[in-house]
Amino acid sequence: MKPASLFAVGLLGVVFLPAAPARAQRDFAEGKALAESYIREDSLRENLTYIASDELRGRDTPSPGLDMAAKFIAERVKSWGLKPMGGDGTYFQKIVLQGARMVPERSGGSLGNEPLKYGDDFLARTPGGGTGSLVYVSHGYVIPSRGIDPYKGIDVRGKFLVVTGNSPADVPFQDLRRMERGKDYQDVRLVAEKSGAAGILSLPSSETPDAWAGFRSGWERFGGQLTPVGSQNTRTPSGGPLSVIPSPMLVEKLFAGEKVEGAVLMRSKPTESFELSAGKTLTLNVVRQQEEATTQNVVALVDGSDPALRNEYVVIGAHYDHIGVGRPDGRGDAIYNGADDDGSGTVAMLAMAEAFGRSKVKPRRSILFVWHCGEEKGLWGSDYFTSRPTVPLTSIITQLNIDMIGRSRPEGDAEPRNADLSGPNEVYMIGSKRMSTELGELAEQVNARYLNLTYNYRYDDPADPNRFFFRSDHYNYARRGVPIIFWFDGTHVDYHRPSDEVARIDFAKLMKITRTIFMTGVELANRDKRPVVDKKLDQ
Repeated sequence: MKPASLFAVGLLGVVFLPAAPARAQRDFAEGKALAESYIREDSLRENLTYIASDELRGRDTPSPGLDMAAKFIAERVKSWGLKPMGGDGTYFQKIVLQGARMVPERSGGSLGNEPLKYGDDFLARTPGGGTGSLVYVSHGYVIPSRGIDPYKGIDVRGKFLVVTGNSPADVPFQDLRRMERGKDYQDVRLVAEKSGAAGILSLPSSETPDAWAGFRSGWERFGGQLTPVGSQNTRTPSGGPLSVIPSPMLVEKLFAGEKVEGAVLMRSKPTESFELSAGKTLTLNVVRQQEEATTQNVVALVDGSDPALRNEYVVIGAHYDHIGVGRPDGRGDAIYNGADDDGSGTVAMLAMAEAFGRSKVKPRRSILFVWHCGEEKGLWGSDYFTSRPTVPLTSIITQLNIDMIGRSRPEGDAEPRNADLSGPNEVYMIGSKRMSTELGELAEQVNARYLNLTYNYRYDDPADPNRFFFRSDHYNYARRGVPIIFWFDGTHVDYHRPSDEVARIDFAKLMKITRTIFMTGVELANRDKRPVVDKKLDQ
């Protein structure tokens, strides 16, 4: 490889820099050679086979499996000469998680003489204990200005309040929010507090044991109160009266022989309040304990070569977590390996880190790689990094986000859940022009000159009901003023299922998209000026 000008100018020097055409052509050819040397199907497959292996147990945040993935990434980037930029001279930006979780083995109850088990029979939002009879109070809202009071004529002291979880049918949601701000209403929690009710039971949205099993699995993965300390997403464990979600099976038992049976109640949610038979006594006890854990982002740096530009950064990011171990599928597999989501982005970053790290001639600006944790829990890692960046946030010129780039819809695929999956030479582009017209045009020019993928802007519409722009790590950079690009292959039949495995990855597509992102990063790192932010982000 020639040491002269691989990164001396951008890949599109003819367009953005006053470099001679011959020099620009030479630099482009050398950049392409570098991508093709280190971004290969075999190395992507080798790294993904480990990242998405059963050994890592789905890389939940936090978990030993995620820690193993972090160590694997750190060992690789160290071997390629990237600098640690996490904290304390390491590649790891430590994140303390704190909060509380329910303790199933110390929680339970009974219906009459029949014991109830936490998880099988109910799940809890808040802890507490109580014994009492039950009263169905529809939506549970009191709105004096609308003449709404489902408790009229009913003494609820010492009783469990069964509510639908809905708002009143004749009150638009926006009106309810306005009433909330003006305190022109009481919800069931306030009523329970003031009246001395024993607790609240919110009807489940599911009506079958199988649906409950799926809901329970998701609740146990995502319904905990453990969140990063100091993050704006940190949730203070809610107080107030005991609040639980009964299983459909428990609802059937509670309303057996009543004027409305359990299945009818869950399906139709009648508005008329009524007390259950006096002989039914429910006892519940839920224990919550404080917890603390740690997890980490993985952060590594390729130093820039230009004294005037090396303190500006192109950030390349992906989340390396997934959703752990959950409900088994039809094959009996309970490990959610996350090969596409987002093992594909994780190993794409590794390939680019190797290419930048092994090159003898570095880009003018610095390249910062950030593998984010906790994306699946609510963009934890990116929120933490952008609120506590290890380089000045104002010096980040662009963030390139990669989340699911390893799957493609084969021609003739009739699976309806693959209908929105991109094709073998196609990828969804999100946000590239949302804040910077110049950035979006640059990405298109690099792509047109190189592999000419089909850039599909379907999900770039601000009115997109899927709201993908707000659902991956780039969003935390964008809302803090950093222009972004998000590459995404689309959802598919294996999304958030144990079947998202290495065998289903299109490695040829993964390689092409990774090379394209790499070349885009090289251009951004070498042009004279950072992309102009010419649009206000519509949040």
